[in-house]
Amino acid sequence: MKSDDELLELVRHDLSLAELLWEVCEFDLTRGDHGETVRLSSGQALEGIAGDFTGGTFFLCGECRSVRPVLYASSEGQAGLIGYSLAEALEVMIGLPSWWDCLKFSGGGDLVSMQSAAEHLQRDELRDQPEVGAKRVQLATALSLDLATVPLLVARLRDAVAGTAPDFLLTVETGGEYGSLFGPWLPSRNPSWS
Repeated sequence: MKSDDELLELVRHDLSLAELLWEVCEFDLTRGDHGETVRLSSGQALEGIAGDFTGGTFFLCGECRSVRPVLYASSEGQAGLIGYSLAEALEVMIGLPSWWDCLKFSGGGDLVSMQSAAEHLQRDELRDQPEVGAKRVQLATALSLDLATVPLLVARLRDAVAGTAPDFLLTVETGGEYGSLFGPWLPSRNPSWS
């Protein structure tokens, strides 16, 4: 498995790979500034490495080493770990269609609800963007990452987010904390999934 720095350098030096990463994962290495001063509850270092189209930011946590946990902070005030290395986080983002929506419809982090949401999201993606599956394979191959099954990726994502507290809670200068990435809604709340 490549180190976090090796993966970042690979993408930074290959414009077509960076573009593919944006298309598949909305992971943009040119947007690592979060827009407000934040820190981890543990006091560990944070390095903004990328952003997404909604204004969210991906951070590497802790001091420089070969692998570091990846924290995602939304522009709406939710944050949490999404992988214990950049490779893990990218595997989730590449292999799990709409991973963010899977968390939003998790019923507070319930694995069964997340699995159900993932099935709906995967079906929606196949219907609306059938070409994305091939791009996911191409991207995973180019980055030497594994494409695990959706149930395994959902479980990994759930475990990472559940591991956020206490050391990886994101706070602002005034001391307020970001909320959990686990949304309160169940998949049944989405009318197009019934």
